[in-house]
Amino acid sequence: MNPPIQTLPPVRTLAADAPLQWLRLGWRDLCRSPWLSLAHGLAFVWGGIAITVVAWNRFWLLAGAFSGFLLIAPVLATGLYAISRALERGQATTPALLLRTWLNWHKGRLHTWDANYWSMARFGILLALAATGWVMTSAALITLTSPVPIHTPQDFVQHVVLAKDGWVFELWLAVGGMMAAPVFASSAITMQLLLDRQMPVFQAVVTSWQAVLDNTPTMAVWAALIMGLTLVGFATALLGLVVVVPLLGHASWHAYRALVDASQWPARD
Repeated sequence: MNPPIQTLPPVRTLAADAPLQWLRLGWRDLCRSPWLSLAHGLAFVWGGIAITVVAWNRFWLLAGAFSGFLLIAPVLATGLYAISRALERGQATTPALLLRTWLNWHKGRLHTWDANYWSMARFGILLALAATGWVMTSAALITLTSPVPIHTPQDFVQHVVLAKDGWVFELWLAVGGMMAAPVFASSAITMQLLLDRQMPVFQAVVTSWQAVLDNTPTMAVWAALIMGLTLVGFATALLGLVVVVPLLGHASWHAYRALVDASQWPARD
């Protein structure tokens, strides 16, 4: 029997250096299941290459597309959460595990709009809409406020980042930050919770917000580590993402496990 709709999983308060432990555990999971983990990173690299090819001469779009791509990363990393969950349970990590994760989580309920079983799909749609909104906002902001058309990375650096008045880039960062902060709070542990437990989206998102608010210094460190490692991946012509993506994905699972006690909710098979 499911718990009352008002019930939320208890949230633990952790030290500010807890994210370093999450990274250590994430690295351990990566080493225990290297090929499936690195395959996720490689998929992200190919996605980044595709975005670059399509939008290279439209950097006003490329900047927003890459940052929007990051907004939906918590959903794209679902397979990595499943690998960490299986390792935690002593189960085999094979391609069949990923197929079950992506294809069979609804357990035959394709024709039933069940709040628990369709919650993962609902949250994925919400993040996709948020990413699309940011891409459109970013593109409009750059094209409308930049003094010249922005077509290449050099144009962006020269006329936006290094512009003499300096306010276009600052405005772009400020708007991006205002949109990214609530998305981060809404998705920090939500997808992991939905994968692990039968819970409606609303309760999972509220739990994620509670975890962030109760652990503001810890989650600020975690957000900074995510941003820093992601920038390292970008700075290596995307190749660094092959390792960075699985490392952060596995670590995010351990962030969820450390922050929340969801044992009162029914487990998802």
